[in-house]
Amino acid sequence: MCWKCGTENIVENSISRSAVCSNCNADLRCCKNCSFYSPGAHYDCRETIEELVSDKERANFCDYFDYNKIPIEKNNTQKKAEEARNAFNKLFGD
Repeated sequence: MCWKCGTENIVENSISRSAVCSNCNADLRCCKNCSFYSPGAHYDCRETIEELVSDKERANFCDYFDYNKIPIEKNNTQKKAEEARNAFNKLFGD
């Protein structure tokens, strides 16, 4: 399932770094599409990664990447964080 538009993309065994969503062309092999992605965890990842991946929406070479096939639901903490970020950006601009 694409992190950006929610489109289900058919993924066989592994997903290449150049794979993109069939609907919105967002990178599929990125943190936001990984089953280990967890905002608020160390480097926003439940795995013990050594190096920060700064852009969670762009393709990367992470060895721990596991394509998340479950629809992404935002929990209450994520919603509050997103609302706070939007309010901040509204006040001070993007």
